Amino acid sequence: MHKLIAIANVIAWSGFWAFGYLALTAGVDQTGQMVTAAILAALGGGVGMLAYFWLVRHSEETGYAKPANRAEKREEDEIHGEVL
Repeated sequence: MHKLIAIANVIAWSGFWAFGYLALTAGVDQTGQMVTAAILAALGGGVGMLAYFWLVRHSEETGYAKPANRAEKREEDEIHGEVL
């Protein structure tokens, strides 16, 4: 499954770059082509980010990558009462 997600990640990011280029280089009089390419680029970027985040989480869970440094909340750090 993770290989399929990795392939989807590569395809999505290549679609983002290809359609983003088409959206940026479309002529001013070709608004339909510009909007269509921008929507497809946004979809490619969104799918690419979701696939990338899934791959990062999967690699941390399986031990392939070191987990990111995350601070843990301690009891003495809590603020009680009113904060101005």
